[in-house]
Amino acid sequence: MGCKKLGLVLGAGSARGLAHIGVIQVLQEEAIPIDLVVGSSMGAVIGACYAAGTDMYLLPKLIAEMNFNQLIDMQIPRKGFIAGNRIQELIKILTHGKNFDQLSIPLAVLATDLEAGKRVVFQDGPVYQAVRASISIPGIFQPVELNNRLLIDGAVTERLPANTARELGAEVIIAVDVTFGNHEMKINSILDIFLQSISLLERQIHDSRIQEIDILIQPEVGNLGMKRFDLVEEAVQAGREATKPLLPLIKELLS
Repeated sequence: MGCKKLGLVLGAGSARGLAHIGVIQVLQEEAIPIDLVVGSSMGAVIGACYAAGTDMYLLPKLIAEMNFNQLIDMQIPRKGFIAGNRIQELIKILTHGKNFDQLSIPLAVLATDLEAGKRVVFQDGPVYQAVRASISIPGIFQPVELNNRLLIDGAVTERLPANTARELGAEVIIAVDVTFGNHEMKINSILDIFLQSISLLERQIHDSRIQEIDILIQPEVGNLGMKRFDLVEEAVQAGREATKPLLPLIKELLS
């Protein structure tokens, strides 16, 4: 294989983003060298775990054993229904409390400056803090206040951050898109309303980003609910199945 810089871009998508694990598993099995990981929202969570050295085969087992209701610390909403402190502690554990400069693979995490309406790219400081900002679904999670900025979900400005990967020097971009499926979302709660609203907004800017991507992997996760973290095995398998047919093309691009 040649030495083109390969950027792996992991997009937003709540529980459907667990498919990212399956994609990474296959790339690892094929010894495809990842030079840069860029993640937004759930993609930031999985990308950070990978870059921090978390075992990608152990991670699904850990997720399957978790009680996600225990991670929800509800509060009287001023800026969000969920304080997010418990989830931040979990992210800290999964990323081994590392800073960006301690990671085995360079990582960039996307968040959104709510007041300025601009993308924020994290590449230094504590990884868990950046990831916690990146998953802050507006109105649901308490935003993260950092460096005089009020930070929310990275998906608001760049759901599939291929543009960022290109800016950071990636010559070949593999992007994993887990948001769009062929199934209509059932709206049963206020969280569903927020998730679907963001998804519809993101769809409008999706097409304009496609030209930045060399390989687009779209796991068949449209039938998996965006809150169904219990379906981790199905999501991981969908990621694997979507990646395998593209391996010859990936290897050709890198050679």
